[in-house]
Amino acid sequence: MIKLSQAVIVEGKYDKIKLSSVLDTVIIVTNGFGIYKDKEKTELIRTLAKSCGIVILTDSDTAGFRIRNHIKGCCKEGQIINVFIPQIKGKEKRKEKPSSEGYLGVEGMDEQVLINALNSAGVIAESSDSTSFLSKADMLDDGLVGGKDSAVLRRRVLEKLGLPTLLSANTMCEVINRLFTIEEYKTAVAAAKATNN
Repeated sequence: MIKLSQAVIVEGKYDKIKLSSVLDTVIIVTNGFGIYKDKEKTELIRTLAKSCGIVILTDSDTAGFRIRNHIKGCCKEGQIINVFIPQIKGKEKRKEKPSSEGYLGVEGMDEQVLINALNSAGVIAESSDSTSFLSKADMLDDGLVGGKDSAVLRRRVLEKLGLPTLLSANTMCEVINRLFTIEEYKTAVAAAKATNN
């Protein structure tokens, strides 16, 4: 498992599943061209680009390049690293037929090909001594998951931290670990609970 300091941007959920077996980092899915209309996710990507940097890893087809260019255009500030996978003819196992251009996407790449692409782009693994302070169990203890009003409280905490309010609990956990200290998180939770009363 390679730990990265940057967040990685991919097109679809199967790309994320593939990369999750190789990378320990925040992985954001654009949902293909859905990113064009998703203002909150675009804002999250901008925030990540400015704070920890982003790695754009889209498919090497026309759609992938359009999405890549859109993200680059949205992130005028911050660090962006472009990682390109080779154009290999084929189709993913889960699909009945190849993509319109006939190339494998990120999900269809061998793990070593993905690692080589990251290395070629100069993406460096982070030292493994940095640890996450927030877990889903902590979020449960703080009332952010598993409770009747946990979704409302989660949105308030995200608001206090200046993050998009529609993040899933898992993505919220990943992003907070990447961007904030435990003190900042605890302050936001306390402020959100005070608003609740």
